[in-house]
Amino acid sequence: MTRFDDLADAVLAGRVAGADDALDVLRATDDELLPLVAAAARLRRKHFGNTVKVNYLVNLKSGLCPEDCHYCSQRLGSQADILKYTWLKADEAVEQATAGLRGGASRICMVSSGRGPTDRDVERVAGMVGALKAEHPDVEVCACLGLLKDGQAERLRAAGVDAYNHNINTAESHHDDIVSSHTYADRVDTVNRAKEAGLSPCSGLIAGLGESDEQLVEALVALRDLGSDSIPVNFLMPFDGTPLEGTWELTPGRCLRILAAARFVCPDKEIRIAGGREMHLRSLQGLALHVANSIFLGDYLTSEGQAAEADLELIRDNGFVVLGAESVAASVEGADSHDPSKRRRGAGTDLPANA
Repeated sequence: MTRFDDLADAVLAGRVAGADDALDVLRATDDELLPLVAAAARLRRKHFGNTVKVNYLVNLKSGLCPEDCHYCSQRLGSQADILKYTWLKADEAVEQATAGLRGGASRICMVSSGRGPTDRDVERVAGMVGALKAEHPDVEVCACLGLLKDGQAERLRAAGVDAYNHNINTAESHHDDIVSSHTYADRVDTVNRAKEAGLSPCSGLIAGLGESDEQLVEALVALRDLGSDSIPVNFLMPFDGTPLEGTWELTPGRCLRILAAARFVCPDKEIRIAGGREMHLRSLQGLALHVANSIFLGDYLTSEGQAAEADLELIRDNGFVVLGAESVAASVEGADSHDPSKRRRGAGTDLPANA
């Protein structure tokens, strides 16, 4: 038994993990990493069994944002080489969402850049949601449109939106170091508006923004206190052309510790491995699924993810099933072949070795 097993026992018995517990998790040594994951996995299995919730992003409007978030490729003044376009048409949004559903997603996240929606934008999204649910009545829809004003959350709820995402992104004590065009309180206000309208609150963070261990824990505790039902844990993708380009603070082990801390602080919440997982977790993505219980399938807002089939294979190979899949067999059906690839390079050829 390790101290992390003792912590898991205590949390399973009903104790709330404190800031000191989370700091201890973040500071686990490399020798303790596997025991830490095993302890956190007990909480994950208790609340979510062997299922993984698959989410799919549809970027309804890309780039051209007036906000100055330092981490964002869509920010005001960004020189990042990304797709920029105005609103998709309803049929285009439904087409993109349907692709994600075919891939195994049960939640579609409909996202637009910008400070916040106009009432006309809300009506536009309401129409898209109605069209999507007419074709796929069981789909869960999460909207992410920025800061909300009076009545907008209620209108989205009436249109069939199930959840609203608005990330706090970092600790309140670190917020002003990464954005000046809105406040931390603005973000909290929008999450509360969503909750009050009956939308499931989805709010998470971005790790690797220059925050301290204490600030990471501050953000996790804030998300618990805010009542976030699902917590996307993003890992900074330092796009060229943004203020944080060239910022590389994360290792695969660090990312695992952050996910484990999130699980201990919020044991019964959906912990989602979000943007940057391929870049930062790398070969430890499978291990991370034993702590987190949710991923995004395929691509992100302005960056490409790994192949969608590789995501589904990652789930299968680690002994999990896609939430909503009819059976284990159904989730395995159609897996790609892994026939041996015959060597045609290196020794005995004129081609360079694979080294």
